[in-house]
Amino acid sequence: MIALLSLAWRSLLNRKGSVILTILAVALSVALFLGVEKARNGARDGFGNTISGTDLIVGAPTGSVNLLLYTVFRMGNATAEISWPTYQQIAARKDVAWTVPISLGDNHLGYRVMGTTTDYFEHYKFGGGKPLEIADGEIFDDLFDAVIGAEVARDLGYTVGTPLVLTHGLGSAGFEAAHDNRPFRVVGILKPTGTPVDRSVHVSLEAITAIHVGWESGARNPLADTISEEMIRSFNLTPRTVTAVFVGLERKGTILTTRRAINTNKGEPLMAIIPGEALAELWSVTAVAERALLAVSAFVIAVGLVSILTSILTSLNERRREMSILRATGARPHHIFLLLVLEAGLVGFIGAILGIVLVYVILGALAPMLQAQYGVAFGTGLPGRVDLTVLGAVSGASLLIGAVPAIAAMRRSLADGLSVRL
Repeated sequence: MIALLSLAWRSLLNRKGSVILTILAVALSVALFLGVEKARNGARDGFGNTISGTDLIVGAPTGSVNLLLYTVFRMGNATAEISWPTYQQIAARKDVAWTVPISLGDNHLGYRVMGTTTDYFEHYKFGGGKPLEIADGEIFDDLFDAVIGAEVARDLGYTVGTPLVLTHGLGSAGFEAAHDNRPFRVVGILKPTGTPVDRSVHVSLEAITAIHVGWESGARNPLADTISEEMIRSFNLTPRTVTAVFVGLERKGTILTTRRAINTNKGEPLMAIIPGEALAELWSVTAVAERALLAVSAFVIAVGLVSILTSILTSLNERRREMSILRATGARPHHIFLLLVLEAGLVGFIGAILGIVLVYVILGALAPMLQAQYGVAFGTGLPGRVDLTVLGAVSGASLLIGAVPAIAAMRRSLADGLSVRL
């Protein structure tokens, strides 16, 4: 067998031009399949690591996926809000350990603005329980202080002390929608998290109320500019509503009963969701697209394997004399069969190895950027179970495919003998 393997290797080297192209076809197909698989798993892990330690998210009645998307991932808009008295009722429940109210609806140069309390920086966790940490500066303390995410600071070049102006709403509105009469100052920059927190501007709930004084009609009232900052600070800035509430429970075992109690609230209609369940529902929605993408990638691998078959079949006629000489030197029909099978297996094995290496090289180069931009983390360590499975499957399929030209070559060698002429 070792002698046949060595002969197969030398035979491939003798036809290295076409063999290299075939190996590249297999490598690219394997790299595509593994790239899609790792992107899918990386996206799932990235979404799953965005929030942890929060037992419930409470908002106005809407779809659970929609509530998760606009509160955690800053995607989409809230359909309604929760009144402040209702929030206080939730916070006062005996089975609730902590609450973090949030208010959404404004932006700064396209980055979402979130009003919240300082409890947010204590209780919000990501990546399996990691807390938010300040890289520079401190948590907001004054009415017009802002704490920005790492990506906001990097992309806009902001540092501690940089002034910024918030814009009303989520669109790219012009001057008429800017809260330029209530400028803020960056007092803190968060460490990178690889989550939407990096792309957020955080201010206090009272600040959200303050900048909307004069916007009660939904548009900017020119008279609002006549209200000084000192007058604003003297107002009662307790918010009338909040967008949603992150809730932590005293005991995890009460999560279902607490959710049911909130969802059946007799006063203001509410919806409480468990983040993990909502995320699972989101993946069930995207599962069809994921399977379709994997199926396309699998077909690409099949095309790569067919290229092995095509390469060997097209060379059979040229190699008839070679097979006849092998038969004359003592090779048995099954030796001819094994030779071609091993050639196909070697091409598939080398192509799969090269494809795996290619994926890890690309991921190693792009992983930091993908982590920073999209919060998608890719494992760049040693190949895992999926990689080894693909390697085995491609190598095994190559051996099976090699049987087709091997049978044809074996039959021809029996019929040709030494009569084949060049």
